[in-house]
Amino acid sequence: MTFFADHALSLMLIIMIGITIAGLPMGISMIVASIFYLFFSGQDVGLAAENVLNGVFGNFVALAVPLFIFAANIMNAGKVSDRILTFALALVGRVPGGLAQVNIMTSLIFSGMSGSAISDVAGVGKVLTDMMIKEDRYPRGFAGAITAVSAVVGPIFPPSIPVIFYALISSTSVGVLFLGGVVPAFLVCTTLGIAVMIMAKLRGFPVEEAIPLKAFPIILIRALPALLMPIILLGGIYSGAFTPTEAAAVSAFYALLLAAFAYRVLGFWSFISVVRETVKTTAVVTIVLCGAYIFNYIVTVEQVPQQVFAFFDAMDLNRVQFLLILNALFLVLGCVLDCSTIMLVVTPLFIPTALALGIDLHHLGIVLVFNMMIGLVTPPYGILLFIIKALNGIPLGEMIRESWLFLGLLIMLLLLLTFFPQLVLWLPHYAGML
Repeated sequence: MTFFADHALSLMLIIMIGITIAGLPMGISMIVASIFYLFFSGQDVGLAAENVLNGVFGNFVALAVPLFIFAANIMNAGKVSDRILTFALALVGRVPGGLAQVNIMTSLIFSGMSGSAISDVAGVGKVLTDMMIKEDRYPRGFAGAITAVSAVVGPIFPPSIPVIFYALISSTSVGVLFLGGVVPAFLVCTTLGIAVMIMAKLRGFPVEEAIPLKAFPIILIRALPALLMPIILLGGIYSGAFTPTEAAAVSAFYALLLAAFAYRVLGFWSFISVVRETVKTTAVVTIVLCGAYIFNYIVTVEQVPQQVFAFFDAMDLNRVQFLLILNALFLVLGCVLDCSTIMLVVTPLFIPTALALGIDLHHLGIVLVFNMMIGLVTPPYGILLFIIKALNGIPLGEMIRESWLFLGLLIMLLLLLTFFPQLVLWLPHYAGML
């Protein structure tokens, strides 16, 4: 048993990798491997349950995750996103590359309700992609690529599920992080919009028919209840009316009122389907959270963060050099791992080093979330590309060829945020939160 005790961490990693290769989810792999570690190291196996209970079920902030998932599912099932789509079409449809511009704007608006890139792509993104490829108006690969790339703004603009995860593991303010993501989100949309305009001119993409001016008031009135949702959430949080977790409950209740009563498009069986889908998604997320909390306990006991700090300290790096290395690492990890695993398992290892270098953890959080969102559209993992392939039948190769330019622009923006922290911190400072 001495051998097992001395090599408990290595054995745990081998078991975790083996279980993952066998095809089980990462959350299950972490839980099983961590229990083996506790057994090998001679610790009480009950520590696994204790860490889960204290970390997940004893954390008020974690409750926001299923509530935002529920709100996003209602928005999709209740066709609330259709009103947003019509509003965006009226606003920017006449701009060169009209439907692509609508795609970008709709992603920004929808992100203020769901906080999830996957919800954006699976809901309103599917409709927009179908509209773009209808009658060969846009190349299939371009339509799929812009849908996937524009969806990355979802978890950057508040509310955001990955930001909540980051707040959990870094003990930072959810409110400051939410506000810090506003400027980067608008930068992403503006950059993508300009790129689409140039490409539309060069490639002859169509412009949509102008909507009569007299139709605008009706379109605005129909979309206004949905458009008010992010304003209500952010206004409530920053006025002190409710906490970010309470804001998640408000968003879920407000979405339900919109779909069931204001728009009357959510029936009883549709509601049951929404609840079932929310439970499934929440279960997957919770399993990852449980595994991460046990895993992070073991990493702390083994003093891995201190070893990581010693490694970087020996390299004598400054803030920018450390952030550049971290960005490169996370970009590579984003190609092969999902966002929640990177955020909950890998990120805690680097927080002590960031603190020692004087890096603002709120700035770090937005940079890392943005980085991981790029991973959602980066081959070979690129989960958003796979979802579009499954929903719209667009070949993966065509989307990958069209996505490289957009990925280059996103990486340029990532570097801009890295070098200029005030792009993230200016708004929270202006609001008096920092």
